[in-house]
Amino acid sequence: MFTGLITDVGQVTAVERRGDTRFTIATGFDLDTVAIGASIACNGVCLTVVEKGHDGGQGGGGQGWFKVDVSAETHSKTTTGTWQAGTPVNLERSLRLGDELGGHLVYGHVDGVIDIVDVQPDGDSQRWWFDAPPHLARFIAAKGSVALDGVSLTVNSVEGTRFGINIIPHTQEKTTFQHLKAGGVINLEVDMLARYVARLAETK
Repeated sequence: MFTGLITDVGQVTAVERRGDTRFTIATGFDLDTVAIGASIACNGVCLTVVEKGHDGGQGGGGQGWFKVDVSAETHSKTTTGTWQAGTPVNLERSLRLGDELGGHLVYGHVDGVIDIVDVQPDGDSQRWWFDAPPHLARFIAAKGSVALDGVSLTVNSVEGTRFGINIIPHTQEKTTFQHLKAGGVINLEVDMLARYVARLAETK
């Protein structure tokens, strides 16, 4: 479980395509505190650390690195299939009991990939618009929460299947939003509470 507060932007440094795909990701995390088998959200996708190290040959420049395996099922639901060496990745370690819950509860289970429709300046911030397929748009409400590439964000407005959010300068600078633009795609995880409410309403 995660909060949607990004604590590092890593970078894919190697891709091994075989039965599954193994990614090596460079990070500034203190890997002495990251166990093999630990969960790390990578662009909002909960992935398991299968190997880690500090040598420069794997992570680049002597920086720490970890490896994760991504299945075909995960590729089909996320943007991981487009990752290549050099791709920046939002990283968040899993939530521990007693940690501050500064965002909202994020599970790292991406629901789908959605389109970035438009980006416009809005004061010092930016207003971003996204288009979600109807089966996911039904879970998105104004003033509700979503996770986009793992970033916990508040929905400002909803128009049909499109919704808008505000990205403040800090979020722009400290996450992969600085590399994204209109015409691209992004991972979406809807609020789990909205999913349960919708399911309960269906059973009445």
